[in-house]
Amino acid sequence: MTQAERSRAYYDDFAATYDRGRDRGYHRVIDDLEAGIVLPYARGARVLEVGCGTGLILERIAPSARQARGIDLSPGMLAAARRRGLDVLEGSATDLPFADGAFDVVYSFKVLAHVPDIRRAVSEVSRVLTPGGTAILEFYNPWSLRYLARRLAGSRRIGRAHHEADIPTRWDSPSAVRGLLPEGLALQRFVGVRVVTPAASLHRVPGLGWALGKLEAGLAETQFAQFGGFLVAIAQKR
Repeated sequence: MTQAERSRAYYDDFAATYDRGRDRGYHRVIDDLEAGIVLPYARGARVLEVGCGTGLILERIAPSARQARGIDLSPGMLAAARRRGLDVLEGSATDLPFADGAFDVVYSFKVLAHVPDIRRAVSEVSRVLTPGGTAILEFYNPWSLRYLARRLAGSRRIGRAHHEADIPTRWDSPSAVRGLLPEGLALQRFVGVRVVTPAASLHRVPGLGWALGKLEAGLAETQFAQFGGFLVAIAQKR
């Protein structure tokens, strides 16, 4: 079985439970922050989400965009996105089935960290962007509390038959991310998501969860962004 086939099986298994609990607590905080990063760029634009999963973020973006499309390698995830009425198709982040310059905004959350050929994936994002377009790309950051927590916790069970260790995961520091961007993409800034949350379970504690959510929103675009567990690079195509 190839790595692509293993990843597809992993996410197909995950699809049945992926949305569970994401309407509250930690997951709601993270999704709110990520959608909030994209929305100002998406209004009236042609938008693509690379690795759209079940469409939780794309569903929020689509009403503001002129065109909103998603791509994912998992038929199980895509079936859930289609039930939301979204325009999605099956495909790979390293071989996007779109013409050069097809989109004004391309974004990706929680996907690039699991793509072995990361340079090919980022180059594909740049290719399908129109000149002056915006890439919003999320990486997993080793300069973060989340990295330490994941190292301590080890591989967790995902779905019915998989563990997190079943797919590759990369961790890229802010300086490493700069080196991954192709020449045609100029980094504008970083936004940090999950800067001060050491464990997702803390968001279930009454009062503490609310305070952490406020802190995360307040720190995302400050000098502390470089310590976000999810490091979001915003870049413009020259």
